[in-house]
Amino acid sequence: MIDPDGEEPRRPAQIDPLAGLRTPHDPPFDVYLTGPVFLDIVFTGLDSAPVRGTESWARGMGSSPGGVANMATALARLGLRTSLAAAFGDDHYGEYCWDALEQGEGIDLGPSRTVPGWHSPVTVSMAYEGERTMVSHGHEPPPEEPAPEHAPRARAAVASLTPGVRAPWIAEAAAAGTRVFADVGWDDTGRWDLAGLADLEHCEAFLPNAEEAMRYTGADCPRAAAHALAEHVPLAVVTLGGVGAYAVDGRTGESAVVPAIAVEALDPTGAGDVFVAGFVTGTLADWPLADRLAFAGLTAALSVQEFGGSLSAPGWSEIAAWWRRVQSVDDQDPAALARYAFLEGLVPEAGRPWPLRRAVPTIGFRRSA
Repeated sequence: MIDPDGEEPRRPAQIDPLAGLRTPHDPPFDVYLTGPVFLDIVFTGLDSAPVRGTESWARGMGSSPGGVANMATALARLGLRTSLAAAFGDDHYGEYCWDALEQGEGIDLGPSRTVPGWHSPVTVSMAYEGERTMVSHGHEPPPEEPAPEHAPRARAAVASLTPGVRAPWIAEAAAAGTRVFADVGWDDTGRWDLAGLADLEHCEAFLPNAEEAMRYTGADCPRAAAHALAEHVPLAVVTLGGVGAYAVDGRTGESAVVPAIAVEALDPTGAGDVFVAGFVTGTLADWPLADRLAFAGLTAALSVQEFGGSLSAPGWSEIAAWWRRVQSVDDQDPAALARYAFLEGLVPEAGRPWPLRRAVPTIGFRRSA
Protein backbone atom coordinates (compact mmCIF):
# COMPACT_ATOMS: atom_id res chain seq x y z
CA MET A 1 0.00 0.00 0.00
CA ILE A 2 1.29 3.43 -0.87
CA ASP A 3 2.22 5.54 2.16
CA PRO A 4 1.24 9.23 2.09
CA ASP A 5 3.96 11.78 2.69
CA GLY A 6 2.22 15.12 2.84
CA GLU A 7 -0.90 17.24 2.84
CA GLU A 8 -2.52 19.43 0.27
CA PRO A 9 -5.70 21.50 0.08
CA ARG A 10 -8.98 19.76 -0.56
CA ARG A 11 -10.43 19.98 -4.06
CA PRO A 12 -13.79 18.84 -5.43
CA ALA A 13 -14.25 15.14 -6.09
CA GLN A 14 -12.93 14.11 -9.49
CA ILE A 15 -15.76 11.70 -10.22
CA ASP A 16 -19.51 12.04 -10.01
CA PRO A 17 -20.74 8.46 -9.47
CA LEU A 18 -24.29 9.53 -10.28
CA ALA A 19 -23.48 11.46 -13.45
CA GLY A 20 -25.37 9.06 -15.70
CA LEU A 21 -28.46 9.16 -13.50
CA ARG A 22 -28.91 12.88 -12.95
CA THR A 23 -31.85 14.79 -14.44
CA PRO A 24 -33.02 18.42 -14.20
CA HIS A 25 -35.75 17.32 -11.78
CA ASP A 26 -33.43 15.80 -9.17
CA PRO A 27 -33.51 17.00 -5.57
CA PRO A 28 -30.76 19.49 -4.70
CA PHE A 29 -28.84 17.00 -2.55
CA ASP A 30 -27.81 13.38 -2.86
CA VAL A 31 -27.58 12.70 0.87
CA TYR A 32 -28.84 14.41 4.03
CA LEU A 33 -27.49 13.73 7.51
CA THR A 34 -28.06 15.12 10.98
CA GLY A 35 -26.33 14.52 14.28
CA PRO A 36 -23.64 15.83 16.62
CA VAL A 37 -20.27 17.05 15.37
CA PHE A 38 -17.34 16.43 17.73
CA LEU A 39 -13.80 17.64 17.64
CA ASP A 40 -11.78 14.42 17.55
CA ILE A 41 -8.28 14.39 19.02
CA VAL A 42 -6.61 11.10 18.13
CA PHE A 43 -3.42 9.63 19.58
CA THR A 44 -1.77 6.80 17.67
CA GLY A 45 1.42 4.82 17.96
CA LEU A 46 0.79 3.72 21.54
CA ASP A 47 2.53 0.47 22.41
CA SER A 48 -0.28 -0.60 24.73
CA ALA A 49 -3.37 0.63 26.50
CA PRO A 50 -2.75 3.45 28.99
CA VAL A 51 -1.92 2.08 32.45
CA ARG A 52 -3.33 3.63 35.59
CA GLY A 53 -0.86 5.87 37.37
CA THR A 54 1.55 6.12 34.44
CA GLU A 55 2.20 8.49 31.56
CA SER A 56 2.07 7.22 27.98
CA TRP A 57 3.61 8.96 24.99
CA ALA A 58 2.01 8.63 21.56
CA ARG A 59 4.12 8.68 18.42
CA GLY A 60 1.36 10.33 16.42
CA MET A 61 -1.49 12.79 16.95
CA GLY A 62 -4.21 14.27 14.78
CA SER A 63 -7.29 16.48 15.13
CA SER A 64 -10.31 16.53 12.86
CA PRO A 65 -14.09 16.97 12.85
CA GLY A 66 -15.75 13.84 14.20
CA GLY A 67 -19.15 12.39 14.98
CA VAL A 68 -21.55 12.74 12.06
CA ALA A 69 -18.79 14.68 10.24
CA ASN A 70 -17.05 11.35 9.57
CA MET A 71 -19.81 10.13 7.31
CA ALA A 72 -20.57 13.53 5.78
CA THR A 73 -16.96 13.95 4.70
CA ALA A 74 -16.75 10.41 3.35
CA LEU A 75 -19.86 10.98 1.22
CA ALA A 76 -18.63 14.32 -0.10
CA ARG A 77 -15.22 12.89 -1.02
CA LEU A 78 -16.96 10.20 -3.05
CA GLY A 79 -18.68 12.87 -5.11
CA LEU A 80 -22.13 12.99 -3.50
CA ARG A 81 -23.83 16.33 -2.89
CA THR A 82 -24.09 16.24 0.88
CA SER A 83 -26.14 18.35 3.29
CA LEU A 84 -25.57 18.29 7.05
CA ALA A 85 -27.70 19.59 9.92
CA ALA A 86 -25.70 19.92 13.13
CA ALA A 87 -25.10 22.24 16.05
CA PHE A 88 -21.66 23.87 16.26
CA GLY A 89 -20.13 25.54 19.28
CA ASP A 90 -19.13 29.17 18.98
CA ASP A 91 -15.61 28.38 20.20
CA HIS A 92 -12.46 27.88 18.13
CA TYR A 93 -13.17 24.16 17.87
CA GLY A 94 -16.59 24.82 16.39
CA GLU A 95 -15.20 27.38 13.96
CA TYR A 96 -12.50 24.93 12.84
CA CYS A 97 -15.02 22.12 12.30
CA TRP A 98 -17.40 24.39 10.37
CA ASP A 99 -14.66 25.67 8.07
CA ALA A 100 -13.18 22.20 7.55
CA LEU A 101 -16.55 20.82 6.46
CA GLU A 102 -17.95 23.73 4.47
CA GLN A 103 -14.83 25.22 2.90
CA GLY A 104 -12.60 22.16 2.92
CA GLU A 105 -15.07 19.48 1.88
CA GLY A 106 -17.83 21.40 0.10
CA ILE A 107 -20.55 20.11 2.44
CA ASP A 108 -23.76 22.15 2.57
CA LEU A 109 -24.26 23.44 6.12
CA GLY A 110 -27.43 25.40 5.35
CA PRO A 111 -29.49 23.42 7.91
CA SER A 112 -26.72 23.74 10.55
CA ARG A 113 -26.36 26.47 13.16
CA THR A 114 -23.83 27.93 15.58
CA VAL A 115 -25.08 27.95 19.18
CA PRO A 116 -23.96 31.01 21.20
CA GLY A 117 -22.32 30.18 24.51
CA TRP A 118 -22.17 26.43 23.81
CA HIS A 119 -18.84 24.65 23.59
CA SER A 120 -18.03 21.97 21.06
CA PRO A 121 -18.20 18.31 22.15
CA VAL A 122 -14.75 16.72 22.24
CA THR A 123 -13.58 13.11 21.95
CA VAL A 124 -10.05 11.98 22.74
CA SER A 125 -9.30 8.65 21.05
CA MET A 126 -6.29 6.43 21.75
CA ALA A 127 -5.50 3.84 19.09
CA TYR A 128 -3.39 0.78 19.87
CA GLU A 129 -3.22 -2.89 18.85
CA GLY A 130 -5.87 -2.34 16.19
CA GLU A 131 -8.39 -1.10 18.76
CA ARG A 132 -9.22 2.23 20.34
CA THR A 133 -10.27 3.70 23.67
CA MET A 134 -12.23 6.94 23.75
CA VAL A 135 -13.08 9.61 26.30
CA SER A 136 -15.72 12.18 25.35
CA HIS A 137 -17.12 15.34 26.90
CA GLY A 138 -19.99 17.54 25.83
CA HIS A 139 -23.40 18.93 26.67
CA GLU A 140 -26.70 18.85 24.83
CA PRO A 141 -27.30 22.09 22.91
CA PRO A 142 -29.89 24.36 24.54
CA PRO A 143 -33.52 23.38 23.87
CA GLU A 144 -34.10 26.71 22.13
CA GLU A 145 -31.66 25.49 19.45
CA PRO A 146 -33.60 22.56 17.97
CA ALA A 147 -32.58 20.59 14.92
CA PRO A 148 -34.43 21.52 11.71
CA GLU A 149 -37.96 20.18 11.69
CA HIS A 150 -37.89 19.34 7.99
CA ALA A 151 -35.11 17.66 6.09
CA PRO A 152 -34.12 19.16 2.72
CA ARG A 153 -35.05 17.20 -0.40
CA ALA A 154 -32.45 14.54 -1.06
CA ARG A 155 -32.08 11.24 -2.87
CA ALA A 156 -31.05 9.55 0.37
CA ALA A 157 -30.60 10.18 4.07
CA VAL A 158 -28.52 8.43 6.68
CA ALA A 159 -30.11 8.10 10.11
CA SER A 160 -28.79 6.77 13.38
CA LEU A 161 -31.63 4.95 15.12
CA THR A 162 -32.14 5.24 18.88
CA PRO A 163 -34.07 2.52 20.75
CA GLY A 164 -37.44 3.76 21.93
CA VAL A 165 -37.17 7.11 20.15
CA ARG A 166 -38.83 8.27 16.94
CA ALA A 167 -37.30 11.02 14.82
CA PRO A 168 -40.23 12.58 12.90
CA TRP A 169 -37.99 13.78 10.06
CA ILE A 170 -37.25 10.16 9.06
CA ALA A 171 -40.87 9.29 8.31
CA GLU A 172 -41.38 12.62 6.58
CA ALA A 173 -38.31 12.18 4.39
CA ALA A 174 -39.25 8.61 3.47
CA ALA A 175 -42.77 9.72 2.54
CA ALA A 176 -41.24 12.32 0.22
CA GLY A 177 -39.27 9.64 -1.61
CA THR A 178 -35.93 9.87 0.20
CA ARG A 179 -34.20 6.50 0.57
CA VAL A 180 -33.25 6.14 4.23
CA PHE A 181 -30.16 4.16 5.29
CA ALA A 182 -29.91 3.46 9.00
CA ASP A 183 -27.27 2.41 11.45
CA VAL A 184 -27.54 2.00 15.21
CA GLY A 185 -25.39 2.37 18.29
CA TRP A 186 -24.98 0.13 21.31
CA ASP A 187 -28.22 -0.37 23.25
CA ASP A 188 -27.30 0.84 26.74
CA THR A 189 -30.68 -0.36 28.05
CA GLY A 190 -29.69 -3.95 27.34
CA ARG A 191 -33.14 -4.74 25.91
CA TRP A 192 -32.08 -5.19 22.29
CA ASP A 193 -35.71 -5.04 21.20
CA LEU A 194 -35.99 -4.72 17.43
CA ALA A 195 -39.52 -3.37 17.82
CA GLY A 196 -38.01 -0.49 19.78
CA LEU A 197 -36.33 0.75 16.60
CA ALA A 198 -39.58 2.33 15.52
CA ASP A 199 -38.21 4.22 12.53
CA LEU A 200 -36.81 1.05 10.97
CA GLU A 201 -40.12 0.67 9.14
CA HIS A 202 -39.26 3.78 7.09
CA CYS A 203 -35.78 2.61 6.12
CA GLU A 204 -34.60 0.99 2.92
CA ALA A 205 -31.41 -0.40 4.44
CA PHE A 206 -30.13 -1.25 7.93
CA LEU A 207 -26.39 -1.59 8.54
CA PRO A 208 -25.54 -2.83 12.07
CA ASN A 209 -22.34 -4.60 13.02
CA ALA A 210 -22.36 -8.33 13.69
CA GLU A 211 -22.72 -8.08 17.48
CA GLU A 212 -25.61 -5.62 17.23
CA ALA A 213 -27.34 -7.71 14.54
CA MET A 214 -27.12 -10.92 16.57
CA ARG A 215 -28.35 -9.26 19.74
CA TYR A 216 -31.33 -7.67 18.00
CA THR A 217 -32.36 -10.91 16.28
CA GLY A 218 -31.21 -13.56 18.75
CA ALA A 219 -29.37 -15.30 15.88
CA ASP A 220 -26.24 -17.30 16.63
CA CYS A 221 -24.24 -16.09 13.61
CA PRO A 222 -24.06 -12.90 11.53
CA ARG A 223 -25.47 -14.50 8.37
CA ALA A 224 -28.54 -15.78 10.18
CA ALA A 225 -28.94 -12.33 11.74
CA ALA A 226 -28.83 -10.67 8.32
CA HIS A 227 -31.55 -12.97 6.98
CA ALA A 228 -33.67 -12.30 10.07
CA LEU A 229 -33.28 -8.54 9.68
CA ALA A 230 -34.25 -8.78 6.00
CA GLU A 231 -37.73 -9.72 7.21
CA HIS A 232 -38.04 -6.25 8.74
CA VAL A 233 -36.18 -4.02 6.27
CA PRO A 234 -35.71 -4.36 2.50
CA LEU A 235 -31.92 -4.53 2.67
CA ALA A 236 -29.88 -5.83 5.62
CA VAL A 237 -26.11 -5.37 5.73
CA VAL A 238 -24.11 -6.85 8.60
CA THR A 239 -20.53 -5.67 8.96
CA LEU A 240 -18.03 -8.24 10.21
CA GLY A 241 -15.10 -5.97 11.08
CA GLY A 242 -11.81 -7.40 9.82
CA VAL A 243 -13.64 -10.33 8.22
CA GLY A 244 -15.78 -8.42 5.73
CA ALA A 245 -19.53 -7.92 5.33
CA TYR A 246 -22.66 -9.89 4.47
CA ALA A 247 -25.83 -8.50 2.89
CA VAL A 248 -29.30 -9.80 2.12
CA ASP A 249 -31.83 -8.12 -0.16
CA GLY A 250 -35.19 -9.17 1.24
CA ARG A 251 -37.01 -8.00 -1.89
CA THR A 252 -35.17 -10.30 -4.29
CA GLY A 253 -33.67 -12.92 -1.97
CA GLU A 254 -30.20 -12.05 -3.25
CA SER A 255 -27.31 -12.27 -0.80
CA ALA A 256 -23.64 -11.36 -1.04
CA VAL A 257 -20.54 -11.75 1.07
CA VAL A 258 -17.26 -9.92 0.51
CA PRO A 259 -14.10 -10.50 2.58
CA ALA A 260 -12.24 -7.58 4.09
CA ILE A 261 -9.01 -6.20 2.63
CA ALA A 262 -6.07 -6.87 4.92
CA VAL A 263 -4.33 -3.62 5.86
CA GLU A 264 -2.14 -2.34 8.65
CA ALA A 265 -4.51 -0.14 10.65
CA LEU A 266 -3.21 3.11 12.09
CA ASP A 267 -6.53 4.43 13.44
CA PRO A 268 -9.92 2.69 13.09
CA THR A 269 -11.87 5.83 14.04
CA GLY A 270 -14.77 6.36 11.65
CA ALA A 271 -14.22 3.20 9.59
CA GLY A 272 -17.84 2.14 10.05
CA ASP A 273 -19.05 5.54 8.86
CA VAL A 274 -16.85 5.34 5.77
CA PHE A 275 -18.22 1.86 5.06
CA VAL A 276 -21.79 3.20 5.16
CA ALA A 277 -20.82 6.10 2.87
CA GLY A 278 -19.32 3.70 0.35
CA PHE A 279 -22.38 1.48 0.43
CA VAL A 280 -24.77 4.43 0.02
CA THR A 281 -22.73 5.64 -2.96
CA GLY A 282 -22.89 2.27 -4.68
CA THR A 283 -26.59 1.88 -3.96
CA LEU A 284 -27.52 5.29 -5.37
CA ALA A 285 -25.40 4.46 -8.43
CA ASP A 286 -27.37 1.20 -8.92
CA TRP A 287 -24.36 -1.10 -8.66
CA PRO A 288 -24.79 -4.84 -8.02
CA LEU A 289 -25.01 -5.79 -4.36
CA ALA A 290 -21.61 -7.49 -4.22
CA ASP A 291 -19.92 -4.49 -5.84
CA ARG A 292 -21.48 -2.19 -3.27
CA LEU A 293 -20.16 -4.35 -0.44
CA ALA A 294 -16.69 -4.54 -1.98
CA PHE A 295 -16.53 -0.79 -2.54
CA ALA A 296 -17.71 -0.03 1.00
CA GLY A 297 -15.11 -2.39 2.43
CA LEU A 298 -12.37 -0.88 0.28
CA THR A 299 -13.11 2.69 1.34
CA ALA A 300 -13.18 1.63 5.00
CA ALA A 301 -9.87 -0.23 4.63
CA LEU A 302 -8.19 2.80 3.06
CA SER A 303 -9.49 5.06 5.84
CA VAL A 304 -7.99 3.11 8.76
CA GLN A 305 -4.48 3.66 7.41
CA GLU A 306 -4.69 7.38 8.20
CA PHE A 307 -5.26 9.65 11.21
CA GLY A 308 -8.71 10.77 12.21
CA GLY A 309 -12.25 9.79 11.34
CA SER A 310 -13.42 12.39 8.83
CA LEU A 311 -10.18 13.53 7.19
CA SER A 312 -9.01 9.94 6.74
CA ALA A 313 -11.85 9.20 4.30
CA PRO A 314 -10.49 8.35 0.84
CA GLY A 315 -11.39 10.09 -2.37
CA TRP A 316 -11.32 8.84 -5.93
CA SER A 317 -7.62 9.62 -6.43
CA GLU A 318 -6.72 7.33 -3.56
CA ILE A 319 -9.09 4.62 -4.72
CA ALA A 320 -7.50 4.85 -8.18
CA ALA A 321 -3.99 4.72 -6.72
CA TRP A 322 -4.89 1.58 -4.74
CA TRP A 323 -6.38 -0.10 -7.80
CA ARG A 324 -3.34 0.64 -9.98
CA ARG A 325 -1.00 -0.52 -7.23
CA VAL A 326 -2.66 -3.87 -6.50
CA GLN A 327 -2.69 -4.73 -10.20
CA SER A 328 1.09 -4.28 -10.29
CA VAL A 329 1.79 -6.69 -7.43
CA ASP A 330 3.44 -9.91 -8.56
CA ASP A 331 1.51 -13.15 -8.01
CA GLN A 332 -1.69 -11.28 -7.25
CA ASP A 333 -4.68 -13.56 -6.83
CA PRO A 334 -6.73 -13.27 -10.06
CA ALA A 335 -9.97 -13.94 -8.17
CA ALA A 336 -9.24 -11.11 -5.75
CA LEU A 337 -8.54 -8.73 -8.63
CA ALA A 338 -11.72 -9.80 -10.40
CA ARG A 339 -13.77 -8.84 -7.35
CA TYR A 340 -12.72 -5.19 -7.84
CA ALA A 341 -12.70 -5.14 -11.63
CA PHE A 342 -15.77 -2.87 -11.58
CA LEU A 343 -13.40 -0.05 -10.55
CA GLU A 344 -11.74 -0.09 -13.95
CA GLY A 345 -14.50 1.91 -15.54
CA LEU A 346 -14.81 4.31 -12.61
CA VAL A 347 -11.45 5.49 -11.37
CA PRO A 348 -9.56 8.29 -13.09
CA GLU A 349 -6.62 7.36 -15.29
CA ALA A 350 -4.59 10.14 -13.76
CA GLY A 351 -5.24 12.83 -11.24
CA ARG A 352 -3.66 14.90 -8.54
CA PRO A 353 -1.38 12.99 -6.16
CA TRP A 354 -2.83 11.58 -3.03
CA PRO A 355 -3.42 11.87 -0.10
CA LEU A 356 -6.27 14.23 0.59
CA ARG A 357 -5.89 16.58 3.53
CA ARG A 358 -5.37 14.66 6.75
CA ALA A 359 -6.00 15.36 10.41
CA VAL A 360 -3.80 18.19 11.66
CA PRO A 361 -1.84 17.82 14.90
CA THR A 362 -2.63 21.29 16.23
CA ILE A 363 -5.53 23.69 15.71
CA GLY A 364 -4.81 27.40 15.73
CA PHE A 365 -1.57 27.92 13.83
CA ARG A 366 -1.62 31.35 12.22
CA ARG A 367 -1.85 31.30 8.46
CA SER A 368 0.96 33.04 6.63
CA ALA A 369 0.00 36.06 4.59
